[in-house]
Amino acid sequence: YANLVQDALSSNQGNDLIKVAYVVDIFSRYGVIFLLFMVGLESSVGEIKRTGRESFQVASIGVLAPIALGLGVTYLLIPTSNFSSALFVAATLSATSVGITARVLKDMGKLKTREAQTILGAAMIDDILGLIILAVVSSIIINGVVDVWMISHIIILALIFFAGTLFIGPWVLRKAVIFFGFLDPWEAKFSIAFLFIMGLSWLATLVQLATIIGAFAAGMIIHDGFFAAREKDVKKQLSIKELVAPLEALLAPLFFMLIGIQVKLEAFFDWHVLMMGGGLIVAAIIGKLLSGLGANRKDDRLLIGIGMLPRGEVGLVFASIGRTLGVIPDALFSAIILMVIVTTMIAPLWLKSRYKKHLV
Repeated sequence: YANLVQDALSSNQGNDLIKVAYVVDIFSRYGVIFLLFMVGLESSVGEIKRTGRESFQVASIGVLAPIALGLGVTYLLIPTSNFSSALFVAATLSATSVGITARVLKDMGKLKTREAQTILGAAMIDDILGLIILAVVSSIIINGVVDVWMISHIIILALIFFAGTLFIGPWVLRKAVIFFGFLDPWEAKFSIAFLFIMGLSWLATLVQLATIIGAFAAGMIIHDGFFAAREKDVKKQLSIKELVAPLEALLAPLFFMLIGIQVKLEAFFDWHVLMMGGGLIVAAIIGKLLSGLGANRKDDRLLIGIGMLPRGEVGLVFASIGRTLGVIPDALFSAIILMVIVTTMIAPLWLKSRYKKHLV
């Protein structure tokens, strides 16, 4: 493969291939931004407030337990791994895909149950904590040392960023709705949403956070209620999700395609990769099931733990960033992808099975 790539790049079309690869990579990064924005749309500050203490407890355990288990499994199965690799694997295990969980609960008509509210609230908090952890871990890897001041600096900046955007963001949106009053309602909604995503993504980079953190925050803050006054006379109202979905549908697959290109299928036939993947799957499942212990005793704690299982697109984003930073080798990357696939596939089936037992 290396020789084929070298021959292709050294040919007359080599520069064109590099340009195409560069453009695809750029568009895939925009795809991730819109992907995390759509995940943020499944969340809301109000829902986090309603679920309260229990959701925070579930989320905290759901982050700390997988990190501890991830570090242990990595050092056990890969004794030669360095601290940076183990740290990134642990951070990836802490992720939860709120979008997948929300979709399953919505399809089952269970969004209003106590367990569902706890799961969604915890998954939202889990995403926020996970993104902060991602920023901290990335900084540690880039700087090469565990700098307590640097970690504290990032955490403080992340908290200020979220607090500032949650406080100022709605005010900015209301002013933007007035400013773009000359546009048709759907044009104003799309333009404001797009600029808000790009603006917060850019601001996130200014405070040394990942762009996806800004995109996620934008999704949490913006909602159709900001445009209700302008759309009261509109017969067919388009939601923000419907307007932005085409961009996400067009660009996000490029991200998944690039992830797929980096995974070598033959690696899944390597017993070492399967062993690592199996260990990560066990750690990933146990870590999230333990999170159910933070729920109310009257609730089905196992069901809540199952709802926290899927890593989905969030886990893939974490893995790809680790790959970009050069701390995730080929075999470990394939094992992580295997873990993401398995946890994402079994969670909906297990969740539905658990709910059916409640009906029996």
